[in-house]
Amino acid sequence: MPTETVRADWIHGQAFLLSDHHGFPIVMAQPNGVSGADLLPLSLIGCAAWSILAIVQKQRQRVTSFRVTADSERDPAPPWRFRRIHVRYQFTGHDLDCERIRRAIELTEGKYCGVYATLRGVVEIVSTFEVANE
Repeated sequence: MPTETVRADWIHGQAFLLSDHHGFPIVMAQPNGVSGADLLPLSLIGCAAWSILAIVQKQRQRVTSFRVTADSERDPAPPWRFRRIHVRYQFTGHDLDCERIRRAIELTEGKYCGVYATLRGVVEIVSTFEVANE
């Protein structure tokens, strides 16, 4: 099983420079920057978006715009555990097939996205999608 190492280097105050296993940087800081807690839903939608778009492109669907958002519900007291994440996929394009898009989402959430697979049994994840044909 391969090991991937990520890194956090303290810059100053409450600012950290995070690096993924390829060395790509992300600034995590308070109050101006990504918060550590925001990285969880961002990881979820980033992983899903990557996979879904790859599948939809293999389907030769003509997507012109694709947006993924997530609304998170967390406990009001420490440790502020995530309870529910609602993921919304928004597609715009030409002659998009809703059933094929639904299948791409199902494959991603059920098989290809490691973040979904990890969180699925711990956090309630709900997803919806919208398709707008131009």
